[in-house]
Amino acid sequence: MAERPTARIQISSESGYHSPQLDVDIRLNTNESPFPPPPGFVEAVARAALTVDWNRYPDRSARHLRSALAQRYDVTPEQVFAANGSNEVLQSLLLAYGGAGRSVAVFEPTYAMYSQIARTTGTRLVQGRRATDFSLDSSSARQLVLDERPDVVILCSPNNPTGTPAANGLVADLEKAVGSYGGLLVLDEAYGEFASESAAGLVSEDRCVVVSRTFSKTWAMAGARLGYLIAPTWCVAELEKVALPYHLDALKLEVGVLALGYVDAMRERVERLVAERERMATALDGLAVTTWPSAANFILLRPDSRPGREVWQDLVERSVLVRDFTTMPGLEECLRVTIGSRVENDMFLDALREVLR
Repeated sequence: MAERPTARIQISSESGYHSPQLDVDIRLNTNESPFPPPPGFVEAVARAALTVDWNRYPDRSARHLRSALAQRYDVTPEQVFAANGSNEVLQSLLLAYGGAGRSVAVFEPTYAMYSQIARTTGTRLVQGRRATDFSLDSSSARQLVLDERPDVVILCSPNNPTGTPAANGLVADLEKAVGSYGGLLVLDEAYGEFASESAAGLVSEDRCVVVSRTFSKTWAMAGARLGYLIAPTWCVAELEKVALPYHLDALKLEVGVLALGYVDAMRERVERLVAERERMATALDGLAVTTWPSAANFILLRPDSRPGREVWQDLVERSVLVRDFTTMPGLEECLRVTIGSRVENDMFLDALREVLR
């Protein structure tokens, strides 16, 4: 029998990205929209599927989708890169600007896929730390970047899984720091529509700043797996070199363009979720849990008197699923609950009250 080949150590030691998909009544663990897309959108997608030339490759340049996104953000199509979810956007960035002999800086605790993509692309990981309230001090973050000179700096705002938005002046300080030596600042705004500010307006040809966004959350399109990047043309040109040919299928390209015709419906959903977030935050303040202010569509919480894992399991037994972060460094005993519909949120609160009692 032939000797079995082995994967790179960076791969064989990985456990992969896992979020339990359990059969429960209330699923509030993956920050999905609780609302489906508008009926008109679904019907338009069905009609579009009938017009796709399934025997032909899709438009490799994704020109129609990039033009529609460019119009939304007042940039040129050459400043837009689209991919299969923002995870592929981030992977493409590290394939182009990371790799062996290069580094990427992140600020923990933050989105776990940053470190996983760093390892799988062979990029050295530089980890800054957030304060105990999950804020990020501008001067210390800037000093870390100047000391380490990472090729890529990723800042998630609002931060996942804490919900923390970037502090005033932080983006400007990091931009100045990476610009002093030729680094790239990546602002991951997967939850940007739920916050009051965005860095998308900073993108220009003479700045080392890019902004990543997704259709998954606010556009209620997690099932479509579509993300995009707003960036200088010189950055997009490099990403196109590492993207697989025809990596976006023909129907997905149509779906993205159609979704952009429902901006008002998207904004209405965002407003409803933000209102629910504030209502949930007020309700949680009256329970035996510690919470932190959130600018996203989720809230991080830590039970005051019971182990977080026990609370998570007791919620599952009541058919309510939230995200378990109890073993993640910096988030010990923490759980994260997605903001769902009012009915879902009330069922979660009722279950949590019972569990904590």
